[in-house]
Amino acid sequence: MINKPSTEPNRDLLPLQCNLRKVIFGKDQSLDMLLVALLAGGSVLIEDVPGVGKTTLAKALARSIDALFCRVQFTPDLLPADVLGASVYNPVTGEFAFRKGPVFCNILLADEINRASPRTQSALLEAMNEAQATIEGTRYPLPDPFMVLATQNPVEFHGTYPLPEAQLDRFLLCIELGYPNADVEANILQTHSHSHPLDDLKPVLNTAQVRHFQQQVRAIHVGAELLRYVVDLANRTRQDPRLELGVSPRGALMLTRACQAAAFLHGRDYVLPDDIQQLAGSVLAHRILLTAKGRYEGLTRREIITDNLNQLKVPV
Repeated sequence: MINKPSTEPNRDLLPLQCNLRKVIFGKDQSLDMLLVALLAGGSVLIEDVPGVGKTTLAKALARSIDALFCRVQFTPDLLPADVLGASVYNPVTGEFAFRKGPVFCNILLADEINRASPRTQSALLEAMNEAQATIEGTRYPLPDPFMVLATQNPVEFHGTYPLPEAQLDRFLLCIELGYPNADVEANILQTHSHSHPLDDLKPVLNTAQVRHFQQQVRAIHVGAELLRYVVDLANRTRQDPRLELGVSPRGALMLTRACQAAAFLHGRDYVLPDDIQQLAGSVLAHRILLTAKGRYEGLTRREIITDNLNQLKVPV
């Protein structure tokens, strides 16, 4: 799980955890990461190969909280208006009326986001950062709660556009589902041979409850020494000679919020150093950029974050 200390899980969130585990087998840690993002009000980038349950996970979350779900298949010819919406001329009235795009939902699945052009990718920047969309000079608030679950295939490069650093920095977490082990995969085959678990999934929470939980998360206490721990980690990445780009202040803020959400998920009203250590890789790794030498040496972003974290003194 996310947290090492043995604490009682938040009982209010147990039904949601159980609901998701009915659909996604053997990936409890990834599911908890998804709930951390939901509670913190952030978006998630799922970087994994096709067929491991990314779309199913997004649908399961939307159904579990009785939320409005939309899916957009990103392709090279997708336009920003296809995501945000546009004004449409009504020949009967002779006026233009705004028609909302799929971004006006609670949970947006941006499938294979790196297949769209940079112009279309950037259409989500404002939505992910400010929960609003500015279209033709008018600002439209998005439904609350709002989160983007974006997917990309890490092994396919033809016809793709790498996500720019500015967009990666908007994602709270970057996670991988990975292949299930043999026993879990056999269970999946047996379960899905009769019907899909999504067909029987019922809501266990509503969006009003989710908003209430998000407000409670913001009240989770983070000690001054832990805040300095996060800042020191961010500063180390900015001075690391193996990196061209270190963690931004937004990254440090997102790590703090994720730790508050993890503490709430595990029934605590305070953050521990373990929360920071467990979440740092998922929150910060996609925000840094290795030098050419670092990439040549085969270093990974998570290894860099872990290495910098290990060189810091852990607050008591």
